[in-house]
Amino acid sequence: MRGNVVITGGKGALAQAIATEFSEARWSVEAPGRNELDVRSQTSVVTYFSDRRVDLLICAAGITRDEPLIRLSEAWWDEVLETNLDGPTRCAKAVIKGMLRRKRGHIVMISSFSAIHPPKGQTAYAASKAGLIGLTKALARETGPFGVRVNVVLPGFMQTPMTGKLPESRMDEIRGDHVLGTFNTPDRVARFIRFLEEEMPHASGQVFHLDSRVA
Repeated sequence: MRGNVVITGGKGALAQAIATEFSEARWSVEAPGRNELDVRSQTSVVTYFSDRRVDLLICAAGITRDEPLIRLSEAWWDEVLETNLDGPTRCAKAVIKGMLRRKRGHIVMISSFSAIHPPKGQTAYAASKAGLIGLTKALARETGPFGVRVNVVLPGFMQTPMTGKLPESRMDEIRGDHVLGTFNTPDRVARFIRFLEEEMPHASGQVFHLDSRVA
């Protein structure tokens, strides 16, 4: 095996595509769902990672609760930030000690185009995903001298079962925001992440935007 990769939010379409990509490349892959790893719970995170060597951590767990801030409940705000920002922070902290000791390792945060160009009604989601960018850059500075990399990927709007439920008129509107007029797919994002891990060993602290929307 080439190494051990853990993908949080493991039941999502993107996480499943990443798991398949790395499995086929002869990595040892774990893609736990919330029942196995609840990133909102410090106890769950510590327990899950306590006896695991992790060479690559991909933080893909995420939720959205879309409402204008004036109507957004404090409970929804907390749920989004707990899952999308605090969760990846907990997971990173849990694996970093081992990576620093081995002087190698890589953490990939999955952020969103909404972090840099948010639509109306996504205050909590945009704030949480923007926080991941700041976290990535700060953490890359802390861990870089020890050979540990941290990067963030903005997958872009993807064709998934979830987005497939949108009305065709809305899909056309979103497609019009892309200068190439095409959408990304989970499989392509997964291939990029493997390329980033295996073929870009000198990249850290970087933000990779993978679709054709112009910020």
